[in-house]
Amino acid sequence: MARQALVTGSTIDGFLVGEKLHAGGMATLWRVTRADIDIPIVMKVPMILDGDDATTIVGFEMEQMILPLLTGPHAPRCFAVGDFSAQPYIVMEYVQGESLLPLLDRMPIAVEDVREIGAKTAAALADLHRQHVIHLDVKPSNVMMRRETGEAVLIDYGLSRHEMLPDLLAEEFKLPMGTGPYISPEQVRGNRADPRSDIFSLGVLLYHLATGKRPFGYPRSKRALRKRLWRHPDPPRALAPEIPPWFQEIVLRCLESDPAKRYPTAAQLAFDLQNPDQVRVTIRGERTKRAGWLSGFRRWWRVSTADPEPVAPMAAHMTQAPIVMAAVDLSEGMEVLAETLREMVERLLRTLPGARLACVNVLRQNRIALNYPLDEQGRNIHVQRLVELKEWARPLGLIAEQTTFHVLEATDPAAALIDYARSNKVDQIVIGARASSTLRRYLGSVSSQVVAEAPCTVTVVRAPQMADATAEPEQASAG
Repeated sequence: MARQALVTGSTIDGFLVGEKLHAGGMATLWRVTRADIDIPIVMKVPMILDGDDATTIVGFEMEQMILPLLTGPHAPRCFAVGDFSAQPYIVMEYVQGESLLPLLDRMPIAVEDVREIGAKTAAALADLHRQHVIHLDVKPSNVMMRRETGEAVLIDYGLSRHEMLPDLLAEEFKLPMGTGPYISPEQVRGNRADPRSDIFSLGVLLYHLATGKRPFGYPRSKRALRKRLWRHPDPPRALAPEIPPWFQEIVLRCLESDPAKRYPTAAQLAFDLQNPDQVRVTIRGERTKRAGWLSGFRRWWRVSTADPEPVAPMAAHMTQAPIVMAAVDLSEGMEVLAETLREMVERLLRTLPGARLACVNVLRQNRIALNYPLDEQGRNIHVQRLVELKEWARPLGLIAEQTTFHVLEATDPAAALIDYARSNKVDQIVIGARASSTLRRYLGSVSSQVVAEAPCTVTVVRAPQMADATAEPEQASAG
C-alpha cells in the first residue's frame, strides 16, 4: 500500500493533519486532531529515506510497542500507532511545557534549581521503572516539565527497553546504543537490562547543569566511550567550589562505574534530592581533586578481567530496595509500642538489605492555641524529638546512609504522614496502633486513616499488652 502524502489538511486514519511543529533528523511532529479526542495531540512520523540507518526504523518500532503500555503523568499518553505497511506514526498527547534543552544556554544553573529538576526527573524514572521500562536515553531534550503541574515527563522511547517485550535493538545491533555523553558504562559493554543505567545518565545531566561541563566530555568513538569504565570524572567542587558537598555526594554516587555502587533505585535517588539535609557526606562529597592514576588503574584492571554481573529482573531489583517509612510514636506511655514497632522494622529490614529506612515522627501542633518551641526544661522540642528518634533507631544498627530521620510539625498527624509517603514515593509504611478507646473509636485513629488513604502498603503494629488497655486520647505524635 502506498504511503499517503503528509501535508496540512490531509487525513490519516481519522486524524486531521495540521501544522508541522518540528522537523528533526529522525522524525517530524505534526499537530493533529480527531473529533473524539479533546486534548492537544501530535503525530510523530519517522524520517525514512533510502539508505537510512536501520536503527531509526527499529527504534521507531520499539517506541510504537512501548509507549502504548505506559500510564501516568510521566509519559505522554498514546492514542494510536500506524503500521509500516502504510504510514508509520505515533499519535500522542502534546505535552505542554518545555524540555531541559534551553537550560544548556544558561549553565551553570543554581544548585537548588538543579536539585529540584533532578528530584522530579528521578521520580519520573522511578515510575517508568515500576512499569518495567528502562529509558536508556535520558538527556536534556528528552526531559520535559509540564507547565501546569511542574512534573517531569520522559519522551522519546526509541532506545528504550521493556522487560516484558523483545529487545529488537539488542537482537539486531551490537554497537552501544545511546547518546555519547550520557551513555552508562554497562551500555558501553552491551548491557541494556539495568535500570541503574538511567541513574548514571541523570547523574551526567545534573553534573552538566551545575558545572557547565560534561563529566566525560563528548566521546565520538567506542574507545572514547570505554574510558568511563575506569576513569573518574573531575569532582564538581573542583570546577565550582561553591557546590555543596551533599550535591557532589549525590552526583558522584550516580556516576559510579560499577552499578552496584550507585543508588539501587531511582526512588532512593529522588529521596536524597528531596531531603539534602539528610545526605551523609563521605570522602566522595568532600573531594576537590580527581582520584589518582593508581585508583584508575585498579578500576581498569577490574573492568578488564571481570565478567559483567547478571542483572536481576527489574521487579525483583526494586523489591529488594524499597523505601520503608517507620511512623514512630514517641509520646509518654508509648514505650512498649515503640519497641514493638522497632522489632517489626528490624524483621522487615533483615529480608530487604537494600532498603532505605525513613524514621518519621509527627510533632502535633495546636490548631488554635499558641505552640511553644521549648519544653519545661528549656530544650527545643523539635530538636529533642529528633534526638529521641535517633535513639529509637540506634538498636537497629543500620549504616548511616541507609537511614534518615524526620520530625514533621502538623496539626493533623495522619495527613502529614500520608503526604510524606506520597511525596517521597514510600513503598511501605510501618505504623503503631494505640490501644482502643471510646474517643478513638468515635473520631478514628491515626493508623486507621493512614491505612485507608496511604498510597502504598501499610503494616500496623500493636503491642500485645496494649490490646485491652484503656488509653488516653492521642496527644503529641502519630502512631
